[in-house]
Amino acid sequence: MHSFEFSLGLVITIGNYLRHRKEVSKDVISMEFKRLFDSTRIGTVTIKNRIAMAPMATIGLCNPDGTITQRIIDYYTERAKGGVGLIITGGTKVENEIEKLSLARYTLPTISINPMRFLQTSIELTEAVHTYGAKIFIQLTAGFGRVGNPIRLDTKPVAPSAIPNYWDSAVTCRELTTEEVEEIVKAFGEAAKIVSTAGFDGIEIHAMHEGYLLDQFTVSIWNKRTDKYGGDLKGRLTFPIEILHAIKDKVGKEYPVQLRYSVKHYVKDWRKGGLPGEVFKEAARDVNEGLEAAKILEKEGYDAFNADAGSYDAWYWAHPPIYMSHGCYLDSIEKLKKVVTVPVIVAGRMDIPELAKKAVEEGKADMIALGRALLADPYWPTKVQDGIIEDIRPCTGCHDGCLGRSFENKPMCCTVNPATGRERLYELKPALKSKKVLIAGGGVAGMEAARIATIRGHKVTLYEKSKSLGGHLIEAGVPDFKKDIERLLSWYKAQLKKAGVDVIFNREVTTKLVESEKPDVVIVATGSTCILPKIKGVEKVNVVTCVDLLLEKRKAGDNIVVVGGGLVGCETALWLAKQGKKVTIVEILHDLMMSGLSVPHANRIMLLDLLALNNVEVMTNARIREIKNEEVVITNKFETKEIKCNTVALALGLKSEDKLYHSLKGKITHLYAIGDCKEPRRMLEAIWDGHVIASTI
Repeated sequence: MHSFEFSLGLVITIGNYLRHRKEVSKDVISMEFKRLFDSTRIGTVTIKNRIAMAPMATIGLCNPDGTITQRIIDYYTERAKGGVGLIITGGTKVENEIEKLSLARYTLPTISINPMRFLQTSIELTEAVHTYGAKIFIQLTAGFGRVGNPIRLDTKPVAPSAIPNYWDSAVTCRELTTEEVEEIVKAFGEAAKIVSTAGFDGIEIHAMHEGYLLDQFTVSIWNKRTDKYGGDLKGRLTFPIEILHAIKDKVGKEYPVQLRYSVKHYVKDWRKGGLPGEVFKEAARDVNEGLEAAKILEKEGYDAFNADAGSYDAWYWAHPPIYMSHGCYLDSIEKLKKVVTVPVIVAGRMDIPELAKKAVEEGKADMIALGRALLADPYWPTKVQDGIIEDIRPCTGCHDGCLGRSFENKPMCCTVNPATGRERLYELKPALKSKKVLIAGGGVAGMEAARIATIRGHKVTLYEKSKSLGGHLIEAGVPDFKKDIERLLSWYKAQLKKAGVDVIFNREVTTKLVESEKPDVVIVATGSTCILPKIKGVEKVNVVTCVDLLLEKRKAGDNIVVVGGGLVGCETALWLAKQGKKVTIVEILHDLMMSGLSVPHANRIMLLDLLALNNVEVMTNARIREIKNEEVVITNKFETKEIKCNTVALALGLKSEDKLYHSLKGKITHLYAIGDCKEPRRMLEAIWDGHVIASTI
């Protein structure tokens, strides 16, 4: 093939899912998912389909003055290209004086700091999105209130009343004055003039959801005021009602304004959430009050509800992790749909196409909102419409790349899609010269490297020493609450097959093999193995690693001690407890999931609550001194005692399997170590390693 033809062929295959697009009957697809792709309306705005992009904060992507960057424009434009009908932006502050975010530590789009520049940059955003036929609503926020982290504020946290701060209970929030609330209302009106001029098709008010500042005003547990913004339900709704009227007064009654709305908070008490199926008395907004408030707000003129559930105190509802079921809000949102006449949008892990279409077909919602699903795969809508469901890259509910990075003061991204928020920087380009690439190891890092290198035009051979691809994804996807990992592994297998990657199983790469194959590039992705501690009795037959238990290489007894309270140990303990086994976790630190790889807040608190609900005993500040045949000896600074058990499951971390890499150093010019071979880390780093290396060779 001539070089021009070769490069042209690669250009055609690169960029997005179109490289795998196949000929399908549009008539067949339109019949299967027809309702998802029917047009709909919110107020006066017609939307081409019933798929919305849920609002997610673009933390770390805006300018220091709160204005829109090219990265934000690229990020939303990519989702518009992918076929979404409505984009709802992440939260944008209308003011930054009453509650002043430290922009040096927490960048969030803010209109009031540099209004003219915000207008100019926003125009570029709306023009780009409109090019692809999508509509875009901007989400405007009153702020954080009691859930504002003091370390990210330049002022004292504020709230409707003098109540404890969520993150630091020793800090009491300052009660906002009546005049300050009125100033915020006025700021919404001024912001509306700017965003309507910028070309935004509508506004979403953030939020009577998740327990943010506006939401705090509407709930009696947080609002103890005696002025016009307090009292009974109607009084507590004064703030969102005044905001609505301020906006409509400035931009007209026909301009759409919808509300981000939690029908139920799932709060048992301060900082205590209620799990799915758990029986408890709601301490914040229950469903009955949620439905009553919605009727009042619709009567006042709200044009739609973008509905969900949860609060910071039950953050795993507002940000459902992998342990939460898909479609987790549908029951309560179906009730909302019955009491209002304006459109209802439903979020909550709606990324299974069959689930999404069923919700719309059965009238449980008018639109479905996809959040992290569109971070993982911006082309979800078009792939569904074209009937290539197997090509949709799944979100795993890990929160590591999106929400988790915000806690680490890093720009938001996505674990499984490294290009999220970096679309222009990570755009794949054809290789200038096709190279022979040998990849050792078929875990997630090796699979991603093989996928990207092949797409770019390299000749790739992937060697896997076992009979299956997946590495640690295999055992990670075993528990019933981790099936999204299994979905991701299935996606990788399908993509490698479609890309035509040459995969050789049951063959371990050696230096001799590399010398005989003479590759131009060697990528070592040989993964990691479990760490075995130096504990007396660790060699006994009743001792097994959690990995081997999950892979069913060994069977567990009915009374199990899990050694190590990191993420793997806790998830394995939950998996075993759900089988009816008695499980005790022994952790050397003062709490679970506190060392090693960070666990995002929503995931951690849900897993802790699930462990408690399933009666898993936890022993912290303790260590295993000795393992015996039917018991373990545990010690802490106060005592030494014996615990009966017939299985000891080890979850003490991983160590790199890097012998091959070191044996090849100095012999191969283009040699790379990726994934756990480089250093045992999260799935995020493994995928990113494979992606970045393969995109640059």
